[in-house]
Parts: sequence; C-alpha cells; structure tokens
Amino acid sequence: MKKVDDNSEDIKFMEAALREAERAMELDEVPVGAVVVCEGRIICRSHNLTERLNDPTAHAEMQAITMATSAFGGKYLESCTIYVTLEPCPMCASALAWAQIGRVVYGASDPKKGYSLFSPSLLHPRTDVSGGILEERCSSLVKDFFKSKR
Repeated sequence: MKKVDDNSEDIKFMEAALREAERAMELDEVPVGAVVVCEGRIICRSHNLTERLNDPTAHAEMQAITMATSAFGGKYLESCTIYVTLEPCPMCASALAWAQIGRVVYGASDPKKGYSLFSPSLLHPRTDVSGGILEERCSSLVKDFFKSKR
C-alpha cells in the first residue's frame, strides 16, 4: 500500500466519497462512502445501506461495484479507480478482486476489520492500492458516528 500524496485528483474524488459517507450518516448508516472513477469522471456514487436494506453485504463498495459494472455492461473494472472513505473489509476486497478494479484509494485504515489485517492478497495482484487520503476527515466521521451510538 502506498501513502497517497497531495494529488489534487485524489483529493477531489475522496471529497466526493466523503459526501456519500455523510449521506449514509444521515440515514443512520455507518458513514462509509465510495465513488468509482473512470477516465477522470465519476461513473457511480454509493454509501453503506446495510441497515436500510437489512443486508449485511450492502457496503458502499459492494453497491459501487454493482452500479459500475452495470454502467459498463461487463464485470471487469480494470480501467477504474474506487475511492472509499474506509479501508475495504475482506468481503469488499475480494469483490473488488473479482471485478479486477485497477486502483483502490481509501481514506482511513480500519484497524479492526480492514482487509490488510487478514490478507493483503485479497485484492487482485494488479490492483494498485493507496491509502491515507483525507485520512483525518474520513476517520473522524466514523469515530464520531460510533461515539454518538454509545
């Protein structure tokens, strides 16, 4: 995993993912948001919907994969980047591997359930991974959400 520098494109797209995370929080969902980008443009936006859909697989990344592959009319996303506010869990990392996503950029690490704790090889071997973009904002959104639940 590479630490992301101050790439303005990465910041712009992570801000879009943060807006999705805020939408999730408004719905009383864990505030994780994602956007999929291809050729410099957002092709889909998503956020967690596990509570609303009563579906433990309705993570932001899973929603994004479904929308993006539908938009492309195929199951592979090798020319795309997903920006997600929280490090993907093993389920999402595996789904991203099956979609052969070209790049994953995440904001905050997930020290309890992030895929890298279990096996960094869950992602496709050609997938480029970067983390830490807007890390403080991404992290504080999740922390504040769970503080409000206690």
